[in-house]
Amino acid sequence: MKGKIRRLNHFLFLAMIIVYISGCTGQQNQSANDNNDTAIVKVHTSKPIDQTVANQAKEKIIKEEEVSAVKAVNTDKELLMAIKVDQFHRFQLKKIKKNVKTDVEKAYPDYKVLVSTDQKIYWELEQLEEKLQKDKTKKKTLKKEFNNIKNLMKEKA
Repeated sequence: MKGKIRRLNHFLFLAMIIVYISGCTGQQNQSANDNNDTAIVKVHTSKPIDQTVANQAKEKIIKEEEVSAVKAVNTDKELLMAIKVDQFHRFQLKKIKKNVKTDVEKAYPDYKVLVSTDQKIYWELEQLEEKLQKDKTKKKTLKKEFNNIKNLMKEKA
């Protein structure tokens, strides 16, 4: 009788371990799927407002391990970027921001590059990207909104 109870206890213990392990791996797969959702939106616009530089810069920066999302808009001589950083890397914001800025400046030496990790700047650039994508922005309006965001970045710095 004691042998049957002991076997039953061992069986229940193993079953609980298997259930626990399978539950943990499900969470790991879910979090891995969440991290793979770092797609960038390429902004396609009409000829007067070319966003090729911003799109190429986004592709370059999104490959960084610490960066989870990027928004960028450019004019003729300037490039504004806002990046989101993974929660684990938030302690290194200044270093990441500096590295991103240096990488982009090396790739585009003719452009004045401004990089921000601020959430408000990210949202503003996201809205401007959407307007550009829908071709609802003229060059003059782009300059005005671009300068507004640039001024916000200077205030936050």
